[in-house]
Amino acid sequence: MSNKKHILLVDDSRVSRLMLKAIIQNQYSDWEISEAENAEIALAMCIKGSFDFITLDMNMPGRDGLTVSPELQEACPEAKIVLLTANFQERVKSKAEDQGLVFLPKPITEEKILKYLSGACSN
Repeated sequence: MSNKKHILLVDDSRVSRLMLKAIIQNQYSDWEISEAENAEIALAMCIKGSFDFITLDMNMPGRDGLTVSPELQEACPEAKIVLLTANFQERVKSKAEDQGLVFLPKPITEEKILKYLSGACSN
């Protein structure tokens, strides 16, 4: 049985997506990685395909991560979604948790991402 996963990186920052992609590819070279620079593109991709994981930026032009996450969950019900954000407000964290998202504060580090993915893969 293959451990190959499909992950969607949703962030308006190309640098953030590149950093995430490099961290994931280094550890999970056989995973398929897709990217979306905003909520609308991410939603369209979820409607067309399925993902095991979605990393979701909070602050993006147009709709933010918390606004689009219920639709992403409906379109990709199997996906585990992690909200990556520099917004440390307690209401953001609790709203993310209320929606069933994992909350990971930025800055993105290899340790944080790999710890989350290895834990999520074993569940």
